[in-house]
Amino acid sequence: MTQSSAPAQATRRFVGWRIAVLATLTAALTGPGQTIGVSVFVDPMIEALDLTRSQVSAAYLIGTLLGALALPSTGRWIDRMGARRAMTLIGLAFGTGLIAMSGVGGFITLALGYSLIRWLGQGSLSLVSTVAVTHWFERRRGLVFGLMMTGVSALMSLTPVLLNLAIEAYSWQTAWRLAGVAIWLTVVPIAYFGIINRPADVGQRTDGDDAPAVGTVPVEPRRSHTRRQAVGEVRFWVLSLTVATTSMLATALNFHQISLLGEAGLTSTEAATMFLPQVLGAIVAGLIVGALSDRIPVRFLLATSMTLLFAALLLIQIVEPGWQVLLYAITLGAAGGAQRPLAATVLPRWFGLSNIGAIQGVSTFVGVGASALGPVAFSLGRTWLGGYSSAALAFAVMPVAIAIAALTVTEPKSGD
Repeated sequence: MTQSSAPAQATRRFVGWRIAVLATLTAALTGPGQTIGVSVFVDPMIEALDLTRSQVSAAYLIGTLLGALALPSTGRWIDRMGARRAMTLIGLAFGTGLIAMSGVGGFITLALGYSLIRWLGQGSLSLVSTVAVTHWFERRRGLVFGLMMTGVSALMSLTPVLLNLAIEAYSWQTAWRLAGVAIWLTVVPIAYFGIINRPADVGQRTDGDDAPAVGTVPVEPRRSHTRRQAVGEVRFWVLSLTVATTSMLATALNFHQISLLGEAGLTSTEAATMFLPQVLGAIVAGLIVGALSDRIPVRFLLATSMTLLFAALLLIQIVEPGWQVLLYAITLGAAGGAQRPLAATVLPRWFGLSNIGAIQGVSTFVGVGASALGPVAFSLGRTWLGGYSSAALAFAVMPVAIAIAALTVTEPKSGD
């Protein structure tokens, strides 16, 4: 049973918007556990730990996979604990994991450290931030998650800048410690004092709706599925494979971006700046898809996200300095932005709210696991096929297949 999160007293102003803002902040603070944050530590840690780049990459792969394996159980635990208490404990643990990264001394401890921050940051804190918002909105859930994911993308883009400044001013060990303390000082108080599990805890209803008038027939709520029931449905796996395909290939392209665009004639600085139009593409696509997900069948949106990813892979064939590389970066960002609001919006609509943490935990596990495999698979593809362009063409088959499968997805009937 979910724990009550606050004194059960009614308040007139709808609290859901405050929850959405706070959850946006906590989701953005997963940055030190995301690839975008971890990447700035790679070179100084290679030098300090006397490890090769391949060894650090392998430790990252192992850590990410180990962290992903814990996410289905974490989602079920969040359902039992409630978002407020779970986020508080996750914040404490994530901060501790970041501080522990300052003490790694070799391959084994590095892999263990990566498993902690990937599980607790990229996985658990992202998951509980999503669950915290899910219970507060229904009719406007797509719009809210579109806005939320836009805010997360914008705020998280600051992570590598701030961490790099800390590394240059102090050391990589101190930067990890500062990141951990920052999580303790932000996520923990936000969770404990700001998050409320459900509207009923403060006498409110989802979307801020008024109580139905006396004599009206209430709308039959969506039957809540168990995790086992949800993962037994084809639509769950089509959605999850959409998430996985985007996570795998977008992570791979971002991980190899400097090298990939370097082969196309860009300097390392020019290649790095292409992350900025990616953020722009993600913001625009996230807002559009988030708003549309409340209005049109999800199968079209799933297919659209896969089509954008397919287009980005095709654009690698012609990418060069100028409008081509800009179009590639915007398209790749749009592919990720179009996918991000969908799972958070659609899973509760399909499967109800009672076990949503456990269900989203499985979907998150699939996505995180795929993101771990992406850079390695793309690197091997480049080696075997003779270049990034050939590898991109080979992997382009994946979004095409998922897009075709997505067009067969139907919405569950009312009451199912």
